[in-house]
Amino acid sequence: MAALCLLLLLAGLAIAGPSGLLAWGENSQLLEQRRAEVAELAEQRDDLQNLVALLDPDHADPDLVGELLRRNQNMIHRDEVVLTLPEAE
Repeated sequence: MAALCLLLLLAGLAIAGPSGLLAWGENSQLLEQRRAEVAELAEQRDDLQNLVALLDPDHADPDLVGELLRRNQNMIHRDEVVLTLPEAE
C-alpha cells in the first residue's frame, strides 16, 4: 500500500510538480519572453556603445555634441534664430 501511495505521489509530481509536464509550457513561454528582453537590451546596449564612441573626448562627433548642448543646456550659436511655436490645444 505504501509503495502504491509513493508511486501515485511521484506520478502527481511528474505531472503537476515544479518541473512537471504542466510547468514545461510555462517555462518555455517564460524563456521566450526572457530571450526577447535580452535581444531588446542588447540593442539598447549597442546604441549606448555607439553613443559613447561618438562622444569620445579625443575625437567627439561635432554634430552630436552640438545637438546635445542645444537640447540639454539650451545653448545656441550667435547666428541662429529660435522660433517658438504655439502649443497645440
